[in-house]
Amino acid sequence: MDYVVVEGLPAVGKSETLALLERFYPENVRVFPELVKEVVERERLDLFRDRVALADALVAALPARRQRILETVGHGFLCLEESHLGVHRAYAIALRDAHFPAVYDPLLSSPPDPDLYVRLEIPVARSIERQAARGTPRFDIDAPTLDRVLVELDRWHADRRITPLCIDADRPAHGVVEQLTEVLQLPYGSPRRGLTETFDILFLLGRPASGKSEFIDFMAHLATAKRAEAFHIAPFDVLDDFPLLWQRFEEDDLWEGLGHPRLHSKRCDGNYAVTDDRLWGFLIEKVSRELDRRLAASDPLLHRTILVEFSRGGATGYADALRRFSPGVLDRAAILYISVPFEESWRRNIARYDEKRRDGILTHSVPREEMERTYGSDDWGSIAGRPRGRLEVNGISVPYATMDNTPESTDPAVLAARYVAALGPLHATWRAAR
Repeated sequence: MDYVVVEGLPAVGKSETLALLERFYPENVRVFPELVKEVVERERLDLFRDRVALADALVAALPARRQRILETVGHGFLCLEESHLGVHRAYAIALRDAHFPAVYDPLLSSPPDPDLYVRLEIPVARSIERQAARGTPRFDIDAPTLDRVLVELDRWHADRRITPLCIDADRPAHGVVEQLTEVLQLPYGSPRRGLTETFDILFLLGRPASGKSEFIDFMAHLATAKRAEAFHIAPFDVLDDFPLLWQRFEEDDLWEGLGHPRLHSKRCDGNYAVTDDRLWGFLIEKVSRELDRRLAASDPLLHRTILVEFSRGGATGYADALRRFSPGVLDRAAILYISVPFEESWRRNIARYDEKRRDGILTHSVPREEMERTYGSDDWGSIAGRPRGRLEVNGISVPYATMDNTPESTDPAVLAARYVAALGPLHATWRAAR
């Protein structure tokens, strides 16, 4: 499990229980407090009188909350969220507020979806007692309203064919915490997954549009445990020199706009082409320094994989680029080269641009002139003559694998089979050297 929501009546102990789990399992757990309460306090709203303003504020806050959850899961933590907007929808209906369901229901299909809903159960009468004891009357809900909320919440789950896992919370607190810990399978004193068995650094090489971005997107949509087990990739960061290259293009635009000659590039077929080949070495040096910095700052308890993505061409393109990385990087790295023929790379490059038909870094296509001059040939076949093996780079033996990515496919099953076939032996070779 990566993402679990804990729901329950007011004063059931959700906040307190989740705070305890986060404190005692800091290597594993991150808690997101109840979004409704967070928004009410931030916006200084009345929970009952400012219903329209609250609904609009919740809808506005939801994308950022979901993005933070995705990022938290991507970093390898178990994300525990207190309550969810399905609960608030039930409250809205119980309070005869039609506005929130109308604006919220269209958002229900947005990711991420929790792996599990846990309901902490207490009788309504016990909730009323605990609400009085906590002394926050502006959040108190009366018994008839709570009865209606439970009916609507059960309907919300039934409509989505979701069965919450129910935990009896009408008992001493230690029993509730113990059961929830068992349900979540939290190991004390260590990260919750064996992520140290995953790659430290994986160089992701290949021609433009060969499938590097698709590889990253595929991995980003997997649960952490599945990705680590099947593909040996932990929660990951991506270092890519293309945003740095795009920045040089934009700086040339600004420089040209001031009446000066462009420094590194020229306009070409509606995009850009590099005119100063010294730029390729500069970009790799930038990536190399950033990689060294991240390794120095990394926390060994929170193991991550760093994917280093770039394309190079010419007689010594990859050999020159790899030599610019430090021994500390090369000693921890493996290389996956995604192979497609030049004409296939060009076809995908054009198709990718034609599909989007808009400018920008994410939709940039390499002009034909640049493709032929820079990527028409590369040195991968000469430095890595077999499908898999080891490259000697600066005296360090770096494991590599070449993955044929033809014919093109968007079928996850086809892609998974290709990735497993390449990464499995590559990881075994990488592990044997460590």
